[in-house]
Amino acid sequence: MSPLAAGYPIGAAASVEQLTADPHALLARLRAAEPVSWLPALNGWLVTRHDLALQVMKDAATFTVDDPRFSTAQVVGPSMLSLDADEHARHRAPFSRQFRPREIEDRFGDFVRAECGRLVDGFVATGRAELRRALAGPLAVAVMADALGLDSTDAKRVLAWYDAIVSAVAEISAGHAPDQPDPLGAQAFGELRAHIEGSAAKPSLLAEAAQALALPEVVSNAAVLMFGGIETTEGMIANLLLHLLTNPSQMDVVRADPSRIPDAVEESLRLEPAAAVVDRYATRDVELAGATIARGDLVTVSLTAANRDPALFDRPDDFDLLRPNLRHQLAFARGPHFCLGIDLARLETRVAVETVLDRLPGLALTDAATPAGLVFRKPDAVHVRWDAP
Repeated sequence: MSPLAAGYPIGAAASVEQLTADPHALLARLRAAEPVSWLPALNGWLVTRHDLALQVMKDAATFTVDDPRFSTAQVVGPSMLSLDADEHARHRAPFSRQFRPREIEDRFGDFVRAECGRLVDGFVATGRAELRRALAGPLAVAVMADALGLDSTDAKRVLAWYDAIVSAVAEISAGHAPDQPDPLGAQAFGELRAHIEGSAAKPSLLAEAAQALALPEVVSNAAVLMFGGIETTEGMIANLLLHLLTNPSQMDVVRADPSRIPDAVEESLRLEPAAAVVDRYATRDVELAGATIARGDLVTVSLTAANRDPALFDRPDDFDLLRPNLRHQLAFARGPHFCLGIDLARLETRVAVETVLDRLPGLALTDAATPAGLVFRKPDAVHVRWDAP
């Protein structure tokens, strides 16, 4: 054991498998005893306390994303996700105008409701479905394709690009492919690039962005938006459905008062954020909660751990949508890299649950399921039954 690892025995014993499957007990031990811990399994530091997570995410001058090792940048190139300071602002600004909170409902509300209805129409008569693949994933793909002006592209093709890019990023994050991105991810990004370049002249969000950014920059940012907009939204919907279906008292609350569904969305994000971690790199030697972090070190913030910090959240492992401070959750990060599509993801998740509860009476889980994943956490499947018409 290295001298560094010897100073952090809990972190030194942690494995990628533990962090992927059911990390909550391990993260609680780290948060209590080693809130900034060295994990050889990640070859970096893991931050697990809520206040420290905020500190790291807000201080982009000390903890940056702008590093050649940043996983997403290795697959899709520089983008708003992997740049800081002026370059980050330049890449983000052309897209930010399209995701203003007050405009999300007007721009996407009718489309999301129609798409949810169309998807449920396809299986409502069967009395059984797997809702992650039948509803959550297809909805997220359709909305992002519409947002990016790719609505004429076959949804399966968009999903194939996304799956390959996500897989490549996850492999790098897990340390399985640190030097060379998965060629399937590179191929998928190449196909996405060619498709966007061939249609950049059509009126769309991407065409507007092309007025301010070079075309390769538009493509990289489109990949990031697709990546985040599909992966995290699918996870949000699947996780929330699972939380409601395994907590009957909370399901009763939203059935009795659907206006509480937005609170259920926030509490589900707190309990199991769809994006479990964010990576940063130290730009200088710095001390954080007694840990001496060297310039260039990887500093990973566990949003999963921060969202269950008992210093902030009473009974942190319980799903309680009546929790008074549930909006203090960090699932969408904080600081300059606060999620651009937060309000669109919330809209999709809320409408998906409203549609399911309205259209599928007697809804019940048929198979046990738990969220899993190192970087993105969601159940493998959400198998349900209901009283078919």
